[in-house]
Amino acid sequence: MREGKAKVLSSEEFARLMRVVAVEMYPERNAAVMMLSFGLGLRVSEIASLRVIDVMADDGHLRDHFQIKKRNSKTRQNREVFLSNMKVRKSLMVYLDHRRNCDGAAFNMNAPLFKTQKGMVFTGNSLQQVMKRLFRKAGLPEQVSSHSGRRGFATKLISSGVDIKSVSVLMGHSNISQTASYAETNPVMLQLVAAQVL
Repeated sequence: MREGKAKVLSSEEFARLMRVVAVEMYPERNAAVMMLSFGLGLRVSEIASLRVIDVMADDGHLRDHFQIKKRNSKTRQNREVFLSNMKVRKSLMVYLDHRRNCDGAAFNMNAPLFKTQKGMVFTGNSLQQVMKRLFRKAGLPEQVSSHSGRRGFATKLISSGVDIKSVSVLMGHSNISQTASYAETNPVMLQLVAAQVL
């Protein structure tokens, strides 16, 4: 499936997904993963590559922003990610508090942010499988994939009237034509534009 064809979740579908996440195994971890995907538009490989220190400062507080390093980015450029969404922040703090309680003295700022049930580092593919299992448990359509969060993030920004250049920067696209495809396939945005012509 091409990335751009992933289904954008409705508010009701996302709420249903998060209800399933809350009752499945590893709810804190999986809720934070979903929030980084749907709330920040991160690629699954970018989520898998994060370390605790990327999102948490030495004093134990969440950072206001962090950087996706170019070695972990599809476009091979650094990108700023802003932790200004309060739902994303809350989910990350709940998860990190849980991690600190579980890890105790072994809690390590340089450790992967998300670990498998065996304590291993996630790959993009293994994290994608976790997300896919949760999508199916929530009864979401087959077209919902790990790219649905990213696509939904861009679509909501564009629908809200955020200029395409800003969306492009937040998405980490190498050129604005990549971002434009999200606007072109968004009937809500096209309807709003058409209504304002005269």
